[in-house]
Amino acid sequence: MKILRLQQIVIEIAEEIADKAAEIEGAADAKVEGEAPGGFGIAVATIDGEVVSAGEAATQFPLQSISKVFALELALCALGDKVFERVGREPSGDPFNSIIDLEKTSGLPRNPFVNAGALAVVDILVEELSAKKQSEAVVEFVRRQAGLDSVELNDEVMASEHEGGDLNRAIMSFMRHHGNFHSPIDEVMEAYVKQCAFLIDCAGLARAGLFLAHTRRSPDDEKADAKAQRMRKVLALMMTCGHYDGSGDFALRVGLPAKSGVGGGILAVVPEIASVAVWSPNLDQHGNSMLGVRGLEMLAYRTGWSVFGPPIE
Repeated sequence: MKILRLQQIVIEIAEEIADKAAEIEGAADAKVEGEAPGGFGIAVATIDGEVVSAGEAATQFPLQSISKVFALELALCALGDKVFERVGREPSGDPFNSIIDLEKTSGLPRNPFVNAGALAVVDILVEELSAKKQSEAVVEFVRRQAGLDSVELNDEVMASEHEGGDLNRAIMSFMRHHGNFHSPIDEVMEAYVKQCAFLIDCAGLARAGLFLAHTRRSPDDEKADAKAQRMRKVLALMMTCGHYDGSGDFALRVGLPAKSGVGGGILAVVPEIASVAVWSPNLDQHGNSMLGVRGLEMLAYRTGWSVFGPPIE
């Protein structure tokens, strides 16, 4: 798709959502009823190096759970498929911070994107990286991928996670009881909180996630082929588990691998074409941005982008 046409589509989507924000959120299953519709931003980064954006694409928001994708990539680079001896690969069907499944599975998280799985992944990074690097690994990786010169962390997220992280600490203790958690809890919390608090805008997030779009295998290049296969594994997990107990609905509506965060952002990937970032603050019952999901649904419809079929030429 030509870049000018893509820019036009993105602008039209942002304008339509701005006009119908109250209607869209009114029809969704809002987490908090009666909130005024928030802003909406969208950015698309193509594998050709172009970035188009519209709406409030320059508004910063904390990465929150979207950071789990980047942490998983680093863990897979360090350990390969051994990561899945510590973390499962199945949808949970439960809220992101549920501890119920851990009891059923004797301390093995269902997937890397629920909190238990994300904490286990960070535990792996703390084990594998030097003390100097472990707390900054994901933050630095996102910064480099986004092409940012510096990093800013959200003070509110930092404070709330440190002071109110009792459930996450309980999850880590439960996994340790079952032999699936090895590092000091405070060290894992420090790294986890920093990656969640990373401030970014839609354009930066789209650039940061673009590496995930490179999924074409290269059998004659062992290193490149291994990377493409790793991207496919991450995208598969994003597709099945990226929106918690709303993942099936998202897959049906949008048809793209994606990961949401309670900061209102969503990162979606169109294999071999582009990465897309949207943001809007008001969330549905599953913790996913209502306007963000609608924006991605509109983009997928107008472009034909889907892992289930070819794009519109």
